[in-house]
Amino acid sequence: MITTSCTNQKTTQLPAGLDPANMDTIAAPGESFYQYATGGWQKANPIPDEHARYGSFDKLREANQAQIQSLIEELEKEIHPVGSNAQKVGDLYKMGVDSLKLNSDGAAPIRSQLEMIAEATEKKEIVRLMSEISRYASNPFFGFYVGPDDKNSTMNIAQIYQSGISMGDRDYYLQQDDHSRMLREGYVKLMETQFRNAGYTEAEAMQAAASVMKIETELAQSHITREMLRLPELNYHKMPVADLDSKVAPFDWVYYFEEMGAAGIDSLNVSQIEPVKAAIAIIEREPVQPLRDYLSWKVINSAAGYLSDDFVNANFEFYGKMLSGSKELRPRWRRTIDVVNGALGEAVGQLYVAKYFPPEAKDRMVRLVDNLQVALGERINQLEWMSDDTKAKAAEKLSTFIVKIGYPDKWKDYTSLEVKDDSYWQNRVRASEFEYAEMIGELGKPVDRTKWYMSPQTVNAYYNPSSNEICFPAGILQPPFFYMHGDDAINYGGIGVVIGHEMTHGFDDQGRKYDKEGNMTDWWTAEDAQRFDERAAVLADYFNNIEVLDTVHANGIFTLGENIADHGGLQVSYHAFLNTEQAAGREVIDGFTPAQRFFLSYANLWAGNVRDAEILRLTKIDPHSLGKWRVDGALPHIEVWYETFDIQPSDPMYLPKEKRASIW
Repeated sequence: MITTSCTNQKTTQLPAGLDPANMDTIAAPGESFYQYATGGWQKANPIPDEHARYGSFDKLREANQAQIQSLIEELEKEIHPVGSNAQKVGDLYKMGVDSLKLNSDGAAPIRSQLEMIAEATEKKEIVRLMSEISRYASNPFFGFYVGPDDKNSTMNIAQIYQSGISMGDRDYYLQQDDHSRMLREGYVKLMETQFRNAGYTEAEAMQAAASVMKIETELAQSHITREMLRLPELNYHKMPVADLDSKVAPFDWVYYFEEMGAAGIDSLNVSQIEPVKAAIAIIEREPVQPLRDYLSWKVINSAAGYLSDDFVNANFEFYGKMLSGSKELRPRWRRTIDVVNGALGEAVGQLYVAKYFPPEAKDRMVRLVDNLQVALGERINQLEWMSDDTKAKAAEKLSTFIVKIGYPDKWKDYTSLEVKDDSYWQNRVRASEFEYAEMIGELGKPVDRTKWYMSPQTVNAYYNPSSNEICFPAGILQPPFFYMHGDDAINYGGIGVVIGHEMTHGFDDQGRKYDKEGNMTDWWTAEDAQRFDERAAVLADYFNNIEVLDTVHANGIFTLGENIADHGGLQVSYHAFLNTEQAAGREVIDGFTPAQRFFLSYANLWAGNVRDAEILRLTKIDPHSLGKWRVDGALPHIEVWYETFDIQPSDPMYLPKEKRASIW
C-alpha cells in the first residue's frame, strides 16, 4: 500500500468515502494504476449475466433504477386523476411489466403500421411513410431534426443527416474480417426471425431480410466515417431549399418537408451531402417492394423491445449476445424503468429530486463548479503556448458558461401526452410523437437555453457547444462521483474531475471551434490553432498505440475529444483542489495523503469489468476510451501523479516528460 513518507502527520479515519477493499495492493501503482486502485472492486463485482460491461456507472444506474421503482410503487398505492403525471408514469410502467398482455398481443400492436406500409404502391407513398415512421422509429434512409444553427446558435433550423442503418456503425457492413462477417450473418438471421414473428412466411422473411441488407449496405458504403463526423466544419452545409435538387439530389423536397411538419422552410443544414444523395438514389432506383420491406423492418426492429417475448428474445440474441457479449436478458422491470425515464423523464425527475436530492447537495456543487471555473481560468492564463489574444477570448468563453445543476427551474409539461391501456408499443409511439411535436414546434424559433437535454435522474453529465453550457443532473451527484459528506480530496478526484471534464469539452478539438455564443467560428490565431493541434496529436498518437484486445487498438482520433476532456478534467480539478484546506494540510486519511485520495477517487469512477465482445463494439462506436484506459491512458500524462505515487522510469506506466501531452 502506498502511504505518505512523512511520519509526523496526524492520521484520521473517516467512515464514509473511499473503500480500501476496492484496491489491489499487491499490484504496483506504476504497473497498472487501474488494477492497483480498482482490482478489489473488479474481483468483488463480476459481470452479471445481463450485462456486457459492469462498472461503477452501471452499479449507480441500477441503484437509481431501484430508487425509481420504489417511487413508482408508492404511486401505485393511490388512485391518480387521469391525465396526471402520476397516472402516466404508473400506467406506462404497468404496461411494460405486464408480460401476460405483451405475450398475448404478439405482433398485434404493429399490425396496423405494417399493413399501412404494405398498401403503398408508388414512390410518393414511400416518402410519406418514411416521414411518418421517422417520428416514432429509427430513421429510414436519412435523418431529420430541428436544432441550433451551428453558425447562428440563437436560432433553430431544420437539419438532415446520414442515417438508416441498424447495426450501429458503417464498418459492420463493410469490413471483411471474420468478426464483421459473423455479425452480418447474425443480423440477417435476426431479420429473418423477426419478419416471421411479424407474420411473414419463411420465403417472404428471407427475401425481405435480403432486401433490407442490400439497402443498408449501400447506405453504409456512402456514410462518412466516425472520425469525420467529429469535425463540425465538415458537417455543416447550410443551403436554401431551392438548391437541394442541384446541390444534393433531385427529390420531392417540398412534399417531404410538408410530411415532416416543416412546410415552408426556406433553408436548412445538410450535415452529410453524399449519404443523403445515396439514400435518395436508392429510393428512386429500387422497386416499391424492397422499399416496403425496409420500412417494415424499421418498424419491427424499433418495436421489438415493446412486444412479446418472441420479439424481445430474438432481439437480445443479436444485439445483446452476439454484438455485446451479454449472457442474459436484463430483468423486465429494469428495461421498463428505462422506457419510463425516456418517455416521461422530467415527470419522474420531479419525484426523484424531491426524495433523493437535498438542496445542500446543489449548494456544494455550485461551490465546486465555481472553484473549477476559477482554476481553469488560471490555467488558461498561465499557458505558455497560447497568445494573449486567444487567451482573452478563451477566458471570455469560460466566463459565459451556462451552468445547470440537479434539475431544471421549469419542468416539462406532459399534458398533451396520453398514456392509454391499448399497448406498450403504442404508448411508446405516442411518447415519440410527443417529443417530435415538441421538437418541430421549435423550428424557426429562438433557441431555449433553459432546456435540459438530460433528465434529472440521469447518471451522466454533458457539455453542449451550441449553448456553451455544462449540465450535471442530480443522478450523478452520488458516490462514487459525489460524496455529500466526504472530504475534498475524493470529491475533487470524483465529481470535480467530471466538472473539469465537461468544462474542457468547451476547449477540446471540437468545442474549441465554437465561440462564447455557441457559434462555430475560428476565434484562434492560426499559430495557436497549430500549436493546439500539435499538442492534441500527442494524445491521439498515444491512444492509437494502446492495444485493447489481441491486435485491436484504441482509436485515438475518434476518442480524442473525450481523452482531452479527461486530461483537462484531471489537471483543472487538481489545480482547484490545491486551494482547499485539506490539500494544504496534507492530513492522512485511511493511510493515504490528500493527493493520493484524489487519484484513487478518480480511478474508482471507472472501476469495472467488460466482456471481449463489448470491448470490440465500444472501440468501434464509443467516443470514450474504455474505463481501464481512462485511468492507465490518462494518468501517464499528469505530472503530479508521478510525484504522488513515486512512479519511476522503470515502471511500465512511466512516460518520459517529452512524450507527455500538455494542453489545458
